[in-house]
Amino acid sequence: MEDRTYEITNRILFLIGLVFFLIGQILLSQGNHFVYNQEPIDFAHWFLLVGVTFLIPQTVTFPKKIYSLIGIPLTIVGIVCIIGMCVLDFIWWSFPDEEMRNEFTGHISKIPSIWKPFVTIGPSSKIFNLGLLILSFNYLKKGILGIILVFMANLILWHIIPLPYRLVFGYALTLIGFSIILLRKQ
Repeated sequence: MEDRTYEITNRILFLIGLVFFLIGQILLSQGNHFVYNQEPIDFAHWFLLVGVTFLIPQTVTFPKKIYSLIGIPLTIVGIVCIIGMCVLDFIWWSFPDEEMRNEFTGHISKIPSIWKPFVTIGPSSKIFNLGLLILSFNYLKKGILGIILVFMANLILWHIIPLPYRLVFGYALTLIGFSIILLRKQ
């Protein structure tokens, strides 16, 4: 009984995390001017940060199958990249003007150990989304519709299917897909 409660809690946290991540993407889709003028905090990146953090308990407890051996590390690496990106975005948000943001950008763009994982890889979320897609394969027998939606989301998120507001549509499909996968009757 206790294991079942733990499993349900992880699944619910995972879906709440995807909701938060989607809200963050909706806020980001309003543009940099909107993001930099949020008060009293950078709500967009806080939603992203809390969202990916809520994904961790379920991510590390997906079924012990071959897909998890690949999907869990990729998803965790993606989560770390997104967390680092959020930290940098909090710093950019904290600067009072564009000149200071540009100076900071010029500085960290010269440091590959920061720039590559947290600015180049983190925002693209390709590792993160590939990990989630691979984790969805754990449910091939009973969650094919959800897997198809997560796959379609990845095609959108990876720019293979071009759409305006791709991050919003992509993460909305990811949320719907994992809702179907994780909330289905056992």
